[in-house]
Amino acid sequence: MLKILLVDDHEVVRLGLKSLLSRYPEFEVVAEAGTADEAVKMAANYKPDVVVMDIRLPGKNGIEATREIVTNHPETKVVVLTSYADDDLLFDAITAGASGYVLKQIDSRELITALERIGRGEALLDPAVTQQVFKRMRETTRKAEHVAFSALTEQELKVLALVAKGKRNKEIAADVYLSEKTVRNYVSSMLSKLSLSTRSEAAAYAVKHNIDNLIQFDDKGDLT
Repeated sequence: MLKILLVDDHEVVRLGLKSLLSRYPEFEVVAEAGTADEAVKMAANYKPDVVVMDIRLPGKNGIEATREIVTNHPETKVVVLTSYADDDLLFDAITAGASGYVLKQIDSRELITALERIGRGEALLDPAVTQQVFKRMRETTRKAEHVAFSALTEQELKVLALVAKGKRNKEIAADVYLSEKTVRNYVSSMLSKLSLSTRSEAAAYAVKHNIDNLIQFDDKGDLT
């Protein structure tokens, strides 16, 4: 049986959730709270398996309560149940340690399934916000990639990309229409800026930080 703590500042919402969960013998609502401070206290007293947490609470919000509960009781899972499909709230909740983020528009059977999955230790996002997560992850990845190469000039970036393809200075010179000596200088400068010692280290760095997302090649491995 999963012990549930319900956290919402609207009593009618808590009553509705409690009534719904009472129909399922696998759940037991052990406590209710209307504020973040009450939620933290109840979590300490009742050691629930799952906390159903609203975000908008008087005083401290549900994200702050989630962070405190998860920090103090890592075995307790928190699922945020909210009306807000907001990017920042979603990522703040995940960062705070929430195991799930579900919108209140969910139907009762889906909510029960969600709580069962959270109770089994799974992570869960409402389908309505899943695309927002992937979008934010892609944006974060792209920013990290640009930061990794931000010290390099455009020409040095091209040279690094060709080094990562295993090309020697003579081949690179032909690809970028420069002299071999100039390419050698670019390689030296690029290694210095990235605090690397060898071409193999540079190649590994370029692959690790997905340089192919910044520099396009054709099927033959030549710059496009």
